[in-house]
Amino acid sequence: MAQLIKLQDYISRYEQDIYHYPTQYIRLKKKNWQSVKSAFETGRLLQDFGFQDAFSVEQLQASNKKPFMQKLKGILKREKQSERESERKESDEFPSSLHEDSFLYTFTTEPKTIEDLKILFLDHLFDFQLKWASSTLMEQSRLERRFHHDSTLKYFLQRFPDTYLVLYKPIFLVKKAPVEADVILISPTETWCISMLEGKEGSVFQYSKERFWDELVGKSQRKVLNPMIGLNRMEQIVRRLYESHGVDFPIHKVILSHNGFIDCPAPPYGVQIIDKRTYSPWFTQLRQLSSPLKHIQLKAAQALLANSQTTFLGNLEEEIEEGDDSKA
Repeated sequence: MAQLIKLQDYISRYEQDIYHYPTQYIRLKKKNWQSVKSAFETGRLLQDFGFQDAFSVEQLQASNKKPFMQKLKGILKREKQSERESERKESDEFPSSLHEDSFLYTFTTEPKTIEDLKILFLDHLFDFQLKWASSTLMEQSRLERRFHHDSTLKYFLQRFPDTYLVLYKPIFLVKKAPVEADVILISPTETWCISMLEGKEGSVFQYSKERFWDELVGKSQRKVLNPMIGLNRMEQIVRRLYESHGVDFPIHKVILSHNGFIDCPAPPYGVQIIDKRTYSPWFTQLRQLSSPLKHIQLKAAQALLANSQTTFLGNLEEEIEEGDDSKA
């Protein structure tokens, strides 16, 4: 499962340390899958990894031993210390108290087959990736619920290997103006700038040098913005950021429609047109890449993350402390 290192302008854990989190994620995924698979095979999945052990705000609120905000502040401090200790020790497990980072505490139904288990596991990984792509231990962005049901985002994360890094609709500042890109896929050997053409099953998109293309669906027709406009802009931004950070890394431009057809007899120079007819070999080629994470790949990712826009809420621990002070 590919790693979501940037989602729009949300704060991301990968921004904190791009050289640590990708390898940590791969270790955690492998170890946790082995644990879940073992629990499933022995019939202990819900008993070992049920939601009953998850961190519950409602349970805290129901307790009368300490004021809720005081207890929450104490938990945050302990979790922060736990994360620091785990990073120093290069642990292969999530901090045991940091339930917000564990996708193993959310199984509420028991799958019937190993294939069912894999699907559930990938869904939990997807939610976990959204958390890492929208928060750190002490900061968070307001994640829109629509991303939990974004089929395109889910496609890029669940269909590509762990060593692929994804920036999904990242926002870059170009001459102090925010510019939203589409999809940037960073493999161990190259960067893919992808402009998606999402239409109905079997849609036919007619290429044009004008501002709009035509999408034909049966007898109906509608206008769609020329994807080349955003694709060229995205590639230029990526190339300039790579050059300014001394990153020498191949960049490819792709217009992708995995469920439709693109009528383009002569694609523009340097652009790959991938539609329903050519999708399978292209996708297979990318998935079969067996190379591990590479330093130049992480350096490329860091160059993009360092120049992307980030919006997040204030430090949660400081807000709690300020709230306590105001009541004093």
